[in-house]
Amino acid sequence: MNEDHYIKKIDRVTSILTQLQTKSVVRAQDLAEKLDVSIRTIYRDIKTLENAGIPIFGEAGSGYSLVDGYKLPPVMFTKEEVLSFITAEKLMQKFSHESLDSHYNSAMEKVKAVIRNSEKDLVMTIENQIDIYSYRPKEQDSIKNIIPTILESIAEKTQIKINYQNVNNEATERTVEAVGIFYEVNYWYVMAFCTMRKDYRQFRVDRILQIKKTENPFHQEYGNVGDYRKKSINQKVRVKLSVEKKIMPHLVNSKKYYGLISEQESDNKMLMTFETEWIEEGFPRWLITFADFAEIIEPEYLKDTMNDLMTKIFNQINKNN
Repeated sequence: MNEDHYIKKIDRVTSILTQLQTKSVVRAQDLAEKLDVSIRTIYRDIKTLENAGIPIFGEAGSGYSLVDGYKLPPVMFTKEEVLSFITAEKLMQKFSHESLDSHYNSAMEKVKAVIRNSEKDLVMTIENQIDIYSYRPKEQDSIKNIIPTILESIAEKTQIKINYQNVNNEATERTVEAVGIFYEVNYWYVMAFCTMRKDYRQFRVDRILQIKKTENPFHQEYGNVGDYRKKSINQKVRVKLSVEKKIMPHLVNSKKYYGLISEQESDNKMLMTFETEWIEEGFPRWLITFADFAEIIEPEYLKDTMNDLMTKIFNQINKNN
């Protein structure tokens, strides 16, 4: 067998060992799909690890795990992996929720502690050469560890009680079964089954005034958060805008995100039709970025929403004058 074969085998075995360290049970089928090899190859690689003295518990068909209590030396990272960590750290600093920051920073300190000295020099050189520009400052977290609390409730399958303030500043108490969290249009949301509404709802995390884990278990097996987010979007509003053509090149990357379904050209204008579920906040705040080049055709109440938003902005700008 050639040298390339052995290098590939070493890479596979190392990858399998990493998976065994990070998961409680690893199936041969999952490893085969991840590494793009046959299941028989995985069986042989597992045997190689066992022959090297790694105590692996399990068998073909059920899954493998490291014997409880067995400790491996720290994982060493490649130069490319270290560079990806630095970039990810910069993204986390700008876009993560405040309740996650301290935990991520602690994890990154542990990662940096085990990298080789040559990679530590690389970190010091590159850290100041990467930046992420965000135009929306982070808001202060009103509740400590709110997202970890939500994630713990998902892992433990227990209901949580929240005091939630809606867009009209009305507060209600809800008992919910959290499905997952997601980040969208500058805000973090929790997708959950609301026991009061008997339906799926998404709650903006910064509007949760209080949160408390309960001892009440839930038994529903929920799927991926994205699947339930789609199910919850069942009330879309049709919006029609007449937009000057000269501004259209600036909308190329955002118009579909906000629900564009059709465009119709007319003289120097473009009639744009949207179906959006963000009519209360997201869509108006996007529209205001090019409102001087657009006319609202429908719905009529969107004009009132825009007027209220622009009045609020005007008052905010001039409050110290």
